[in-house]
Amino acid sequence: MNSLLLALIIIPAIEIYLFIKIGASIGALNTVLLIFFTAFIGIYYARAQGLNTLNQGIRKMIKEQLPIYELLSGALIAVGAIFLIIPGFATDLFGFLIIFPPTRKLIFKKYSYKQNGQKNYKSKNNQYIEGEFKDLDDEK
Repeated sequence: MNSLLLALIIIPAIEIYLFIKIGASIGALNTVLLIFFTAFIGIYYARAQGLNTLNQGIRKMIKEQLPIYELLSGALIAVGAIFLIIPGFATDLFGFLIIFPPTRKLIFKKYSYKQNGQKNYKSKNNQYIEGEFKDLDDEK
């Protein structure tokens, strides 16, 4: 079964379960208000983190450095904001975890090339291969 299809089935089931359990504990109106409250707080925090990441990226570009971390961080903030807009408690939890900077750094460390054992583009011992070449365009 496709993992996306599985997620489309499991995530709403978890959200419905949490709605029922939390609604039974604090009441239906309070549950709805809590959903709106977490969405507004999350969107506000996502906006603040997004602007902070944008400023850091601009600073890196001024220093003539590639803002790779900032680009990926901005994409994760956008995903986290989408999770916060979707009504539900589990998606709000994931959204807050993605938007929170220390957990974003943990995600980057887990999925970076160095941590997964893939080869880095820079060679450790800087070995060079010497050779000769002949430009065929000069002979014509």
